[in-house]
Amino acid sequence: MLNFVLIEDESLFAKSVKRRLEREGHQAKIADNISDGKKLLRQESIDVLLLDVRLPDGNGLDLLAEIRVSGHPLQNLPVVMMTAYGELEDAVNAMKFGASDYLKKPVDLDELMMTIEKVVHNHAISLQLHYSEQREQKTHKPINLIGTSQEILAIRQQAKQLSELMDKNKDTTPVVLITGETGSGKGVLARYFHQISQRHNRPFVHVDCAALPEASIEAELFGQSPSTLETNSPARPGLIEVAEDGTLLLDEIAELSLSTQTKLLNVIERRQLRRLGSTKEISVNSHIIATTNRDLHQLVISGEFRADLYFRLNVVEIKLPPLRLRQQDIAELAQFFIEQFAKRYGVEQPRLAYDAMREMQQYDWPGNIRELENVLERAVMLCKQSVIESDDLSLKAFGRDNQDERGGSKFEKMTLDQVEKYLLETALNRSSGNVSRAARQLGLTRMAMRYRMEKYKL
Repeated sequence: MLNFVLIEDESLFAKSVKRRLEREGHQAKIADNISDGKKLLRQESIDVLLLDVRLPDGNGLDLLAEIRVSGHPLQNLPVVMMTAYGELEDAVNAMKFGASDYLKKPVDLDELMMTIEKVVHNHAISLQLHYSEQREQKTHKPINLIGTSQEILAIRQQAKQLSELMDKNKDTTPVVLITGETGSGKGVLARYFHQISQRHNRPFVHVDCAALPEASIEAELFGQSPSTLETNSPARPGLIEVAEDGTLLLDEIAELSLSTQTKLLNVIERRQLRRLGSTKEISVNSHIIATTNRDLHQLVISGEFRADLYFRLNVVEIKLPPLRLRQQDIAELAQFFIEQFAKRYGVEQPRLAYDAMREMQQYDWPGNIRELENVLERAVMLCKQSVIESDDLSLKAFGRDNQDERGGSKFEKMTLDQVEKYLLETALNRSSGNVSRAARQLGLTRMAMRYRMEKYKL
Protein backbone atom coordinates (compact mmCIF):
# COMPACT_ATOMS: atom_id res chain seq x y z
CA MET A 1 0.00 0.00 0.00
CA LEU A 2 1.24 3.46 -0.95
CA ASN A 3 0.30 6.86 0.47
CA PHE A 4 -0.52 9.58 -2.07
CA VAL A 5 -1.06 13.32 -1.80
CA LEU A 6 -2.94 14.87 -4.72
CA ILE A 7 -2.80 18.65 -5.13
CA GLU A 8 -5.48 19.42 -7.73
CA ASP A 9 -8.18 22.10 -7.90
CA GLU A 10 -10.55 20.27 -10.30
CA SER A 11 -12.77 18.59 -7.72
CA LEU A 12 -14.42 15.91 -9.91
CA PHE A 13 -11.11 14.80 -11.40
CA ALA A 14 -9.41 14.74 -7.98
CA LYS A 15 -12.17 12.57 -6.50
CA SER A 16 -12.07 10.12 -9.40
CA VAL A 17 -8.29 9.75 -9.00
CA LYS A 18 -8.71 9.21 -5.24
CA ARG A 19 -11.35 6.50 -5.81
CA ARG A 20 -9.16 4.71 -8.33
CA LEU A 21 -6.14 4.76 -6.02
CA GLU A 22 -8.19 3.42 -3.11
CA ARG A 23 -9.67 0.71 -5.34
CA GLU A 24 -6.08 -0.37 -6.05
CA GLY A 25 -5.46 -0.65 -2.29
CA HIS A 26 -3.69 2.68 -1.72
CA GLN A 27 -4.50 5.72 0.42
CA ALA A 28 -4.87 9.25 -0.95
CA LYS A 29 -5.52 12.72 0.44
CA ILE A 30 -6.53 15.76 -1.61
CA ALA A 31 -5.68 19.45 -1.39
CA ASP A 32 -7.08 21.99 -3.88
CA ASN A 33 -4.34 24.59 -3.45
CA ILE A 34 -0.63 24.84 -2.71
CA SER A 35 -1.05 26.16 0.83
CA ASP A 36 -3.19 23.22 1.98
CA GLY A 37 -0.99 20.86 -0.01
CA LYS A 38 2.09 21.95 1.93
CA LYS A 39 0.27 21.20 5.19
CA LEU A 40 -0.49 17.67 4.00
CA LEU A 41 3.12 17.19 2.95
CA ARG A 42 4.28 18.20 6.43
CA GLN A 43 1.72 16.04 8.25
CA GLU A 44 1.49 12.88 6.18
CA SER A 45 3.84 10.01 5.50
CA ILE A 46 3.91 10.18 1.72
CA ASP A 47 5.18 7.89 -1.04
CA VAL A 48 4.08 9.76 -4.19
CA LEU A 49 2.95 13.32 -4.92
CA LEU A 50 0.52 14.02 -7.79
CA LEU A 51 0.78 17.73 -8.54
CA ASP A 52 -1.13 20.00 -10.90
CA VAL A 53 0.72 22.90 -12.54
CA ARG A 54 -2.01 25.57 -12.55
CA LEU A 55 -3.39 26.12 -9.04
CA PRO A 56 -5.46 28.96 -7.48
CA ASP A 57 -2.68 30.25 -5.23
CA GLY A 58 0.37 29.61 -7.39
CA ASN A 59 2.23 27.35 -9.78
CA GLY A 60 2.91 23.70 -8.99
CA LEU A 61 6.33 24.03 -10.60
CA ASP A 62 7.37 26.44 -7.85
CA LEU A 63 6.41 23.86 -5.21
CA LEU A 64 8.34 21.19 -7.13
CA ALA A 65 11.43 23.41 -7.25
CA GLU A 66 11.05 24.08 -3.52
CA ILE A 67 11.05 20.46 -2.43
CA ARG A 68 13.91 19.56 -4.79
CA VAL A 69 16.28 21.87 -2.90
CA SER A 70 19.18 19.93 -1.38
CA GLY A 71 18.46 19.00 2.23
CA HIS A 72 14.67 19.25 1.95
CA PRO A 73 12.96 16.29 3.73
CA LEU A 74 11.09 15.43 0.50
CA GLN A 75 14.00 16.05 -1.84
CA ASN A 76 13.81 12.55 -3.35
CA LEU A 77 10.02 12.17 -3.27
CA PRO A 78 8.55 10.79 -6.56
CA VAL A 79 6.45 13.57 -8.14
CA VAL A 80 4.10 13.18 -11.12
CA MET A 81 3.14 16.54 -12.66
CA MET A 82 -0.15 17.09 -14.49
CA THR A 83 -0.31 19.81 -17.10
CA ALA A 84 -3.02 21.09 -19.44
CA TYR A 85 -3.00 19.67 -22.94
CA GLY A 86 -0.72 21.58 -25.30
CA GLU A 87 1.35 23.32 -22.61
CA LEU A 88 4.62 21.75 -23.70
CA GLU A 89 6.73 24.37 -21.94
CA ASP A 90 5.26 23.34 -18.57
CA ALA A 91 6.13 19.71 -19.24
CA VAL A 92 9.71 20.59 -20.18
CA ASN A 93 10.12 22.73 -17.07
CA ALA A 94 8.62 20.00 -14.88
CA MET A 95 11.27 17.52 -15.98
CA LYS A 96 13.97 20.18 -15.67
CA PHE A 97 12.96 20.87 -12.06
CA GLY A 98 13.09 17.17 -11.18
CA ALA A 99 9.64 15.72 -11.80
CA SER A 100 9.60 11.93 -11.99
CA ASP A 101 7.15 12.08 -14.91
CA TYR A 102 4.28 14.18 -16.25
CA LEU A 103 0.84 13.62 -17.77
CA LYS A 104 -1.23 15.78 -20.09
CA LYS A 105 -4.83 16.60 -19.16
CA PRO A 106 -7.37 15.17 -19.55
CA VAL A 107 -5.67 12.31 -17.76
CA ASP A 108 -6.64 8.73 -18.52
CA LEU A 109 -6.79 6.86 -15.20
CA ASP A 110 -5.31 3.66 -16.63
CA GLU A 111 -2.41 5.68 -17.99
CA LEU A 112 -2.05 7.36 -14.60
CA MET A 113 -1.77 3.99 -12.83
CA MET A 114 0.84 2.78 -15.34
CA THR A 115 2.83 5.98 -14.86
CA ILE A 116 2.69 5.62 -11.08
CA GLU A 117 3.91 2.01 -11.29
CA LYS A 118 6.83 3.08 -13.49
CA VAL A 119 7.74 6.01 -11.24
CA VAL A 120 7.65 3.90 -8.06
CA HIS A 121 9.74 1.20 -9.72
CA ASN A 122 12.36 3.71 -10.91
CA HIS A 123 12.45 5.29 -7.46
CA ALA A 124 13.07 1.90 -5.81
CA ILE A 125 15.86 1.15 -8.28
CA SER A 126 17.38 4.60 -7.66
CA LEU A 127 17.37 4.10 -3.88
CA GLN A 128 19.00 0.68 -4.16
CA LEU A 129 21.63 1.97 -6.55
CA HIS A 130 22.38 4.88 -4.22
CA TYR A 131 22.65 2.50 -1.26
CA SER A 132 24.92 0.17 -3.22
CA GLU A 133 27.19 3.03 -4.32
CA GLN A 134 27.41 4.42 -0.78
CA ARG A 135 28.19 0.99 0.62
CA GLU A 136 30.95 0.48 -1.93
CA GLN A 137 32.51 3.84 -1.08
CA LYS A 138 32.41 3.18 2.66
CA THR A 139 33.41 -0.47 2.85
CA HIS A 140 35.75 -1.11 -0.06
CA LYS A 141 39.12 0.44 -0.55
CA PRO A 142 40.91 0.37 -3.92
CA ILE A 143 41.63 -3.20 -4.99
CA ASN A 144 45.09 -4.31 -6.04
CA LEU A 145 46.10 -7.75 -7.24
CA ILE A 146 49.07 -8.25 -4.97
CA GLY A 147 52.06 -10.19 -6.26
CA THR A 148 54.86 -10.21 -8.78
CA SER A 149 54.73 -13.86 -9.78
CA GLN A 150 54.47 -14.74 -13.46
CA GLU A 151 50.91 -16.00 -12.90
CA ILE A 152 49.62 -12.81 -11.28
CA LEU A 153 51.33 -10.53 -13.80
CA ALA A 154 49.65 -12.49 -16.62
CA ILE A 155 46.22 -12.31 -14.94
CA ARG A 156 46.59 -8.56 -14.32
CA GLN A 157 47.42 -8.03 -18.00
CA GLN A 158 44.52 -10.23 -19.10
CA ALA A 159 42.10 -8.36 -16.86
CA LYS A 160 43.21 -5.00 -18.25
CA GLN A 161 42.91 -6.20 -21.84
CA LEU A 162 39.42 -7.66 -21.30
CA SER A 163 38.23 -4.58 -19.42
CA GLU A 164 39.31 -2.24 -22.25
CA LEU A 165 37.58 -4.47 -24.80
CA MET A 166 34.36 -4.52 -22.79
CA ASP A 167 34.35 -0.76 -22.30
CA LYS A 168 34.38 -0.36 -26.08
CA ASN A 169 31.55 -2.87 -26.62
CA LYS A 170 29.19 -2.39 -23.69
CA ASP A 171 26.18 -3.94 -25.43
CA THR A 172 27.94 -7.23 -26.21
CA THR A 173 30.10 -7.87 -23.15
CA PRO A 174 30.68 -11.59 -22.56
CA VAL A 175 30.44 -13.16 -19.13
CA VAL A 176 33.82 -13.59 -17.45
CA LEU A 177 34.24 -16.91 -15.64
CA ILE A 178 36.79 -16.94 -12.82
CA THR A 179 37.78 -20.38 -11.55
CA GLY A 180 40.01 -21.41 -8.71
CA GLU A 181 40.15 -23.11 -5.34
CA THR A 182 38.28 -21.79 -2.33
CA GLY A 183 40.07 -18.77 -0.88
CA SER A 184 42.27 -18.14 -3.91
CA GLY A 185 40.94 -14.59 -4.45
CA LYS A 186 38.19 -14.96 -7.07
CA GLY A 187 36.06 -12.26 -5.44
CA VAL A 188 39.02 -9.87 -5.27
CA LEU A 189 39.72 -10.37 -8.98
CA ALA A 190 36.05 -9.67 -9.77
CA ARG A 191 36.23 -6.38 -7.83
CA TYR A 192 39.47 -5.55 -9.62
CA PHE A 193 37.67 -5.97 -12.94
CA HIS A 194 34.96 -3.59 -11.77
CA GLN A 195 37.45 -1.05 -10.43
CA ILE A 196 39.49 -0.73 -13.65
CA SER A 197 36.42 -0.55 -15.92
CA GLN A 198 34.41 2.51 -16.89
CA ARG A 199 31.61 1.10 -14.68
CA HIS A 200 33.60 1.69 -11.49
CA ASN A 201 31.23 4.45 -10.30
CA ARG A 202 28.20 2.20 -10.78
CA PRO A 203 27.02 -0.55 -8.41
CA PHE A 204 28.98 -3.70 -7.70
CA VAL A 205 26.46 -6.32 -6.59
CA HIS A 206 27.89 -9.48 -5.00
CA VAL A 207 25.48 -12.43 -5.09
CA ASP A 208 26.59 -15.40 -3.00
CA CYS A 209 24.73 -18.17 -4.83
CA ALA A 210 25.49 -20.69 -2.10
CA ALA A 211 23.96 -18.50 0.61
CA LEU A 212 20.70 -17.54 -1.13
CA PRO A 213 17.67 -19.30 0.45
CA GLU A 214 16.40 -21.95 -1.97
CA ALA A 215 12.76 -20.91 -1.43
CA SER A 216 13.34 -17.31 -2.48
CA ILE A 217 16.39 -17.47 -4.74
CA GLU A 218 14.50 -16.59 -7.95
CA ALA A 219 12.72 -13.68 -6.28
CA GLU A 220 16.07 -12.41 -4.97
CA LEU A 221 17.69 -12.61 -8.42
CA PHE A 222 14.86 -11.68 -10.78
CA GLY A 223 12.54 -9.59 -8.59
CA GLN A 224 8.80 -9.82 -7.99
CA SER A 225 5.70 -8.24 -9.49
CA PRO A 226 2.99 -6.93 -7.12
CA SER A 227 0.83 -10.02 -7.73
CA THR A 228 3.36 -12.27 -5.97
CA LEU A 229 3.70 -10.09 -2.86
CA GLU A 230 1.55 -10.63 0.21
CA THR A 231 0.54 -6.99 0.53
CA ASN A 232 -0.44 -4.58 -2.20
CA SER A 233 3.11 -3.31 -2.56
CA PRO A 234 4.88 -2.01 -5.64
CA ALA A 235 7.04 -4.32 -7.72
CA ARG A 236 10.32 -5.32 -6.10
CA PRO A 237 13.43 -5.33 -8.30
CA GLY A 238 15.85 -8.22 -8.02
CA LEU A 239 19.61 -8.15 -7.59
CA ILE A 240 20.19 -8.41 -11.33
CA GLU A 241 18.26 -5.16 -11.86
CA VAL A 242 20.02 -3.47 -8.94
CA ALA A 243 23.32 -4.04 -10.74
CA GLU A 244 22.11 -2.08 -13.79
CA ASP A 245 25.01 -0.40 -15.62
CA GLY A 246 27.43 -1.82 -13.07
CA THR A 247 28.86 -5.25 -12.31
CA LEU A 248 27.00 -8.35 -11.14
CA LEU A 249 29.13 -11.00 -9.41
CA LEU A 250 27.53 -14.45 -9.31
CA ASP A 251 29.77 -16.04 -6.71
CA GLU A 252 29.88 -19.87 -6.76
CA ILE A 253 27.45 -20.12 -9.66
CA ALA A 254 27.59 -23.94 -9.60
CA GLU A 255 25.40 -23.88 -6.47
CA LEU A 256 22.33 -22.64 -8.42
CA SER A 257 19.55 -25.12 -9.12
CA LEU A 258 18.96 -26.30 -12.69
CA SER A 259 15.69 -24.33 -12.95
CA THR A 260 17.41 -21.11 -11.85
CA GLN A 261 20.26 -21.82 -14.29
CA THR A 262 17.69 -21.97 -17.11
CA LYS A 263 16.30 -18.52 -16.28
CA LEU A 264 19.77 -17.08 -15.80
CA LEU A 265 20.85 -18.36 -19.22
CA ASN A 266 17.93 -16.47 -20.78
CA VAL A 267 19.01 -13.26 -19.04
CA ILE A 268 22.63 -13.65 -20.16
CA GLU A 269 21.76 -14.43 -23.79
CA ARG A 270 18.89 -11.98 -24.35
CA ARG A 271 19.74 -9.31 -21.76
CA GLN A 272 16.09 -9.42 -20.73
CA LEU A 273 14.41 -10.66 -17.57
CA ARG A 274 10.91 -11.17 -16.24
CA ARG A 275 10.07 -10.67 -12.61
CA LEU A 276 8.20 -13.46 -10.90
CA GLY A 277 4.49 -13.16 -11.70
CA SER A 278 5.01 -10.67 -14.55
CA THR A 279 4.67 -10.99 -18.32
CA LYS A 280 6.69 -7.86 -19.04
CA GLU A 281 10.33 -8.09 -20.03
CA ILE A 282 12.87 -5.66 -18.61
CA SER A 283 16.16 -4.87 -20.33
CA VAL A 284 19.26 -5.37 -18.22
CA ASN A 285 22.74 -4.06 -18.89
CA SER A 286 25.39 -5.09 -16.43
CA HIS A 287 28.76 -6.75 -16.72
CA ILE A 288 28.32 -10.28 -15.37
CA ILE A 289 31.17 -12.11 -13.67
CA ALA A 290 30.72 -15.70 -12.46
CA THR A 291 33.03 -17.61 -10.13
CA THR A 292 33.28 -21.25 -9.10
CA ASN A 293 35.63 -23.54 -7.21
CA ARG A 294 34.14 -26.61 -8.88
CA ASP A 295 34.80 -28.34 -12.20
CA LEU A 296 31.84 -27.21 -14.31
CA HIS A 297 32.73 -29.65 -17.09
CA GLN A 298 32.39 -32.59 -14.68
CA LEU A 299 29.15 -31.15 -13.32
CA VAL A 300 27.77 -31.01 -16.87
CA ILE A 301 28.67 -34.68 -17.36
CA SER A 302 26.97 -35.63 -14.09
CA GLY A 303 23.86 -33.61 -15.00
CA GLU A 304 24.25 -31.08 -12.17
CA PHE A 305 24.96 -28.11 -14.46
CA ARG A 306 23.37 -27.09 -17.74
CA ALA A 307 25.62 -27.66 -20.74
CA ASP A 308 24.30 -24.60 -22.62
CA LEU A 309 24.96 -22.33 -19.63
CA TYR A 310 28.44 -23.82 -19.25
CA PHE A 311 29.30 -23.09 -22.89
CA ARG A 312 27.92 -19.56 -22.49
CA LEU A 313 30.09 -18.98 -19.42
CA ASN A 314 33.18 -20.63 -20.83
CA VAL A 315 33.85 -17.96 -23.50
CA VAL A 316 36.30 -16.08 -21.26
CA GLU A 317 37.79 -18.07 -18.37
CA ILE A 318 40.48 -16.87 -16.00
CA LYS A 319 42.05 -19.53 -13.79
CA LEU A 320 43.43 -18.27 -10.49
CA PRO A 321 46.34 -20.42 -9.29
CA PRO A 322 46.35 -21.68 -5.69
CA LEU A 323 48.73 -19.95 -3.28
CA ARG A 324 51.03 -23.00 -3.13
CA LEU A 325 51.86 -22.40 -6.82
CA ARG A 326 52.73 -18.75 -6.32
CA GLN A 327 55.02 -18.86 -3.28
CA GLN A 328 56.89 -15.88 -4.68
CA ASP A 329 53.89 -13.71 -3.68
CA ILE A 330 53.60 -14.90 -0.06
CA ALA A 331 56.00 -12.29 1.38
CA GLU A 332 54.19 -9.39 -0.29
CA LEU A 333 50.76 -10.72 0.69
CA ALA A 334 51.92 -11.26 4.27
CA GLN A 335 53.23 -7.70 4.54
CA PHE A 336 49.95 -6.36 3.17
CA PHE A 337 47.83 -8.27 5.71
CA ILE A 338 50.12 -7.39 8.62
CA GLU A 339 49.82 -3.67 7.79
CA GLN A 340 46.03 -3.94 7.45
CA PHE A 341 45.48 -5.75 10.75
CA ALA A 342 47.89 -3.58 12.72
CA LYS A 343 45.95 -0.55 11.52
CA ARG A 344 42.58 -2.20 12.22
CA TYR A 345 43.43 -3.15 15.82
CA GLY A 346 45.46 -0.05 16.59
CA VAL A 347 48.67 -1.89 17.47
CA GLU A 348 52.29 -1.36 16.51
CA GLN A 349 52.99 -3.03 13.17
CA PRO A 350 54.89 -6.22 13.97
CA ARG A 351 57.92 -7.52 12.10
CA LEU A 352 57.83 -10.97 10.52
CA ALA A 353 60.72 -13.13 11.73
CA TYR A 354 62.86 -14.90 9.13
CA ASP A 355 61.94 -18.37 10.43
CA ALA A 356 58.25 -17.50 10.31
CA MET A 357 58.51 -16.34 6.72
CA ARG A 358 60.43 -19.46 5.72
CA GLU A 359 57.79 -21.66 7.34
CA MET A 360 55.02 -19.79 5.55
CA GLN A 361 56.74 -20.33 2.20
CA GLN A 362 57.13 -24.06 2.87
CA TYR A 363 53.52 -24.52 3.93
CA ASP A 364 50.92 -25.83 1.44
CA TRP A 365 48.12 -23.33 2.32
CA PRO A 366 45.11 -25.57 1.57
CA GLY A 367 42.85 -22.63 2.41
CA ASN A 368 44.85 -20.36 0.09
CA ILE A 369 44.94 -16.57 0.60
CA ARG A 370 41.95 -16.64 2.92
CA GLU A 371 43.80 -19.00 5.26
CA LEU A 372 46.92 -16.81 5.09
CA GLU A 373 44.81 -13.80 5.99
CA ASN A 374 43.21 -15.55 8.99
CA VAL A 375 46.56 -16.86 10.25
CA LEU A 376 48.13 -13.41 10.12
CA GLU A 377 45.13 -11.71 11.76
CA ARG A 378 45.54 -14.01 14.75
CA ALA A 379 49.32 -13.53 14.76
CA VAL A 380 49.09 -9.72 14.75
CA MET A 381 46.72 -9.80 17.73
CA LEU A 382 48.69 -12.30 19.82
CA CYS A 383 52.38 -11.84 18.93
CA LYS A 384 54.80 -10.62 21.62
CA GLN A 385 57.30 -7.76 21.38
CA SER A 386 56.03 -6.76 17.92
CA VAL A 387 57.66 -9.76 16.24
CA ILE A 388 55.70 -12.56 14.60
CA GLU A 389 57.57 -15.80 15.32
CA SER A 390 56.88 -19.28 13.92
CA ASP A 391 54.91 -20.24 17.03
CA ASP A 392 52.56 -17.29 16.50
CA LEU A 393 51.49 -18.74 13.15
CA SER A 394 50.28 -22.07 14.63
CA LEU A 395 51.26 -23.81 11.41
CA LYS A 396 53.48 -26.57 12.84
CA ALA A 397 50.75 -28.58 14.51
CA PHE A 398 48.51 -28.13 11.54
CA GLY A 399 51.34 -29.12 9.20
CA ARG A 400 52.07 -32.34 11.14
CA ASP A 401 48.41 -33.31 10.98
CA ASN A 402 48.58 -32.95 7.22
CA GLN A 403 51.69 -35.09 6.66
CA ASP A 404 51.46 -38.66 5.41
CA GLU A 405 53.94 -41.34 6.49
CA ARG A 406 56.46 -40.21 3.82
CA GLY A 407 56.37 -36.60 5.01
CA GLY A 408 54.39 -35.36 2.01
CA SER A 409 51.16 -33.44 2.20
CA LYS A 410 48.04 -35.56 2.50
CA PHE A 411 46.24 -32.97 0.36
CA GLU A 412 48.20 -34.14 -2.68
CA LYS A 413 45.97 -37.21 -2.95
CA MET A 414 42.71 -35.50 -2.05
CA THR A 415 40.07 -34.06 -4.37
CA LEU A 416 38.92 -30.45 -3.96
CA ASP A 417 35.70 -31.60 -2.27
CA GLN A 418 37.69 -33.74 0.17
CA VAL A 419 39.96 -30.83 1.02
CA GLU A 420 36.97 -28.54 1.54
CA LYS A 421 35.31 -31.11 3.83
CA TYR A 422 38.55 -31.52 5.77
CA LEU A 423 38.85 -27.76 6.30
CA LEU A 424 35.25 -27.56 7.48
CA GLU A 425 35.79 -30.38 9.98
CA THR A 426 39.03 -28.80 11.22
CA ALA A 427 37.40 -25.40 11.71
CA LEU A 428 34.43 -26.95 13.54
CA ASN A 429 36.77 -28.90 15.83
CA ARG A 430 38.85 -25.81 16.58
CA SER A 431 35.71 -23.83 17.42
CA SER A 432 34.18 -26.64 19.52
CA GLY A 433 31.26 -26.93 17.12
CA ASN A 434 30.44 -23.19 17.06
CA VAL A 435 29.24 -22.71 13.47
CA SER A 436 29.53 -18.91 13.45
CA ARG A 437 33.10 -19.00 14.78
CA ALA A 438 34.09 -21.73 12.31
CA ALA A 439 32.58 -19.72 9.45
CA ARG A 440 34.62 -16.66 10.45
CA GLN A 441 37.82 -18.74 10.51
CA LEU A 442 37.16 -19.87 6.95
CA GLY A 443 36.03 -16.45 5.71
CA LEU A 444 32.48 -17.71 5.00
CA THR A 445 29.05 -16.35 5.85
CA ARG A 446 27.03 -18.40 8.33
CA MET A 447 24.59 -19.30 5.54
CA ALA A 448 27.40 -20.48 3.28
CA MET A 449 28.86 -22.52 6.16
CA ARG A 450 25.48 -24.14 6.82
CA TYR A 451 25.09 -24.94 3.14
CA ARG A 452 28.47 -26.69 2.99
CA MET A 453 27.81 -28.57 6.23
CA GLU A 454 24.60 -29.96 4.73
CA LYS A 455 26.42 -30.71 1.48
CA TYR A 456 29.02 -32.86 3.29
CA LYS A 457 26.56 -34.09 5.96
CA LEU A 458 28.59 -32.65 8.85
